[in-house]
Amino acid sequence: MITKAQLLQCAITKFTRFGSKHVTLNDLATELGISKKTIYSFFKNKEDLVTASLESLLNEYKTDINGIVSSNGKDPILCVILIYQRGFEYLKYFKPSFLFGLEKYYPKANLLFNNFIEQLSNKTVYNLFKKAQDIGSIKPDINIELVVKIYFFRVDNLLFKTNNLFDLYPKEELFNHFVIYNIKGIVSDDYYNPYFE
Repeated sequence: MITKAQLLQCAITKFTRFGSKHVTLNDLATELGISKKTIYSFFKNKEDLVTASLESLLNEYKTDINGIVSSNGKDPILCVILIYQRGFEYLKYFKPSFLFGLEKYYPKANLLFNNFIEQLSNKTVYNLFKKAQDIGSIKPDINIELVVKIYFFRVDNLLFKTNNLFDLYPKEELFNHFVIYNIKGIVSDDYYNPYFE
């Protein structure tokens, strides 16, 4: 018998690769060698499965974020870099249709994703940058709130705009342009970390 965790893992993999709208419950059942009825024993409908799958993926990322902050908390700028580096690893495997499908077909999952992005940028990243500014690692005249809104909020929308930038440029180049170069512009002259070489 399949477990709920196994079903969620399969759903996450399929939804992020092919888009949640394009993967049917029959596809998942066939992939797992189960009946569609088994899926319904865990979830009321496909939207609940999509939402639970996304929640599972976001919880995994939150755990990564908490680990990054607890391991590197003395250097809040490095924390932001590592958080976005890990985020780029997640986004690299997303097809744009996955995120667009959430917006169009699955309002509960879309709300969950939007709340996560809001929390990540406007709380976690903002607080890390503010801490960095308080300890002198970021120039005192920098408006942290504005930097977060311009460069660190909804990076997914920029990466997946018309073309999937992951298909056009190497992940490392995108990461440098979206994260490293923007942070380099706001740090104080005496701040350094190995990502700036």
